[in-house]
Amino acid sequence: MLNKLWLAFFVIAAAAGLVRWLGMGEPDVFRLLVASLFDMARISVEIMVLLFGTLTLWLGFLRIAEAAGLVDLLARLLGPLFARLMPGVPRNHPAIGLITLNFAANGLGLDNAATPIGLRAMRELQSLNPDPGTATNAQILFLVLNASSLTLLPVTLFMFRAQQGAADPTLIFLPILLATCASTLAGLLAVALCQRLRLWDPVVLAWLGGAALVMGSFMALLAGMSASAIGALSSLMGNLTLFAVLVAFLVIGAMRKVPVYEQFIAGAKEGFNIARDLLPYLVAMLCAVGVLRASGALDFLLDGIRWLAAGAGWDTRFVDALPTALVKPFSGSAARAMMLETMTHFGVDSFPALLSAVMQGSTETTFYVLAVYFGSVGILRARHAVGCALAADLAGVLAAIGVCYWFFG
Repeated sequence: MLNKLWLAFFVIAAAAGLVRWLGMGEPDVFRLLVASLFDMARISVEIMVLLFGTLTLWLGFLRIAEAAGLVDLLARLLGPLFARLMPGVPRNHPAIGLITLNFAANGLGLDNAATPIGLRAMRELQSLNPDPGTATNAQILFLVLNASSLTLLPVTLFMFRAQQGAADPTLIFLPILLATCASTLAGLLAVALCQRLRLWDPVVLAWLGGAALVMGSFMALLAGMSASAIGALSSLMGNLTLFAVLVAFLVIGAMRKVPVYEQFIAGAKEGFNIARDLLPYLVAMLCAVGVLRASGALDFLLDGIRWLAAGAGWDTRFVDALPTALVKPFSGSAARAMMLETMTHFGVDSFPALLSAVMQGSTETTFYVLAVYFGSVGILRARHAVGCALAADLAGVLAAIGVCYWFFG
């Protein structure tokens, strides 16, 4: 699947470039395509430099948590649930605890912590893989749920809206929460359909129902708070949780006679090696994404959607926010730039700007996640992972549109 997808990016970019050259008189498009290749290669190295430090730091602390038995504790706690969702993974396998930590970090918007933990979880799942070049069912489910962008506290988006002068920076909180839940649920259902998972199992229903109850209570609590209180709580919960987890790793490790410094160094070395091995996969995927964007293919798609919506007699305001949704699966920084441009052009509290921010918070950089997570363990055949992840993205975009017309219509 990744072979076909990668080739398709270049073929579509070439076709769009020919249209712009021969049909629109823009011969400069090929200079832009070539420049994008070199730009993406450079950006890949810049990302790797950041990942070197991040992976080294977090996998060092994670090694302490493993030595202290905290990861095993999480694995035993969630064993019954993952036995249904990932039947190929033994109940007390370390991957289960790592997956749980990854989901918790993602939910709190702690991306710097989530990625290293997720990469370690993928490596643990790879240890159970009978065909190292092909993704297993468990790896696909983990990647799709990871790429579905379940975020409870989108603090970064609050910050961007505040910087742009929004009257209420946290106005998008509930819409994002609803849209990201839809994205995650769609991803789970898509994988369950492909893998024939029994989601109606009593244990699975109990966990999902409990999670829905907790999330509903959380939403009800925040709905009754002022905007400034929500912003303060979001920032406090994220940073306090992050530092408290690190201190807990150290304290519990020391109480259990773990040589914390030595374990940190051992984990940090592992993080360095993982980051080094990722570079070829990042260069390959980001360069393909770069030429696709530079070719104007996404602009052609956007114009087509606008024409269809107008022809159907629909309100077309949502189309002005779609650039963020269209580039988000390929590049988080490009989607962020699109969101900020929409805020600047239409006004931070305009409908397109609000929708753009909700789309940014309810979708994920799917192809980057694919390249990083599968690339870290050398997987080349993704099977149904791409389709399921894109289904989650589509659900997030559609939910964002529906929710924003409901809230801000």
